[in-house]
Amino acid sequence: MPHLRLPWRHRPTVIVYGRATCGLCRRAEALAAREARGARIVHVDVDTDEDLIARYGVRVPVVTVDGHEVAELEVAPGLVRAAIRRARRNG
Repeated sequence: MPHLRLPWRHRPTVIVYGRATCGLCRRAEALAAREARGARIVHVDVDTDEDLIARYGVRVPVVTVDGHEVAELEVAPGLVRAAIRRARRNG
């Protein structure tokens, strides 16, 4: 049976906070993109905002799903996908 996308299904937002010069950040962005499966993905360069610099400092990448931090520094495979599933259940 084909997977049907229901119009009322919650679409989580995945935000990857990072830096343009950060290799770990690029890997986290690629992993989030592979695991997103219908979620919105937003990439935020923390160096573009003083508040974000103060909040995250050198603690990047940070990945959030619907506002909840799910990973920082190293993003393990499957982590983003699991967080998206939880967000859809709770959405």
